[in-house]
Amino acid sequence: MSPRHQKSLQGRRILIVEDEPFIAFDLADAVEGAGGEVVGPAMSISEARRLLHEAPVEAAILDVDLPDGTIEPVVAELVARQVALVIHTGAGLTPQLAATYPQLDVFSKPTAVTTLTEVLASRLG
Repeated sequence: MSPRHQKSLQGRRILIVEDEPFIAFDLADAVEGAGGEVVGPAMSISEARRLLHEAPVEAAILDVDLPDGTIEPVVAELVARQVALVIHTGAGLTPQLAATYPQLDVFSKPTAVTTLTEVLASRLG
């Protein structure tokens, strides 16, 4: 990881929503390695929404399908707050998500976690 990348998320609060524990921990390690502060990881929609109401976030890495539904309500809230986000999914976007949010950065699993943090860093400036 380049020194520039390591500083790119410095002090930024990044929400992670992922129901696969190993992937969630890899994402958390990558965010922390880039200097970010992890919010979560949340393993459900309800947990993600609770975290969003407890603390502000500047960016998010989201899985699409979770045990209690699709990520759509969380995406809607994050987009309304103008939070930088990337989707990291094994199933792709639902047709409704793709139609409603064509601007989303979507990465298929497995994507290198550093790629995801680099995209967030570029969105955060």
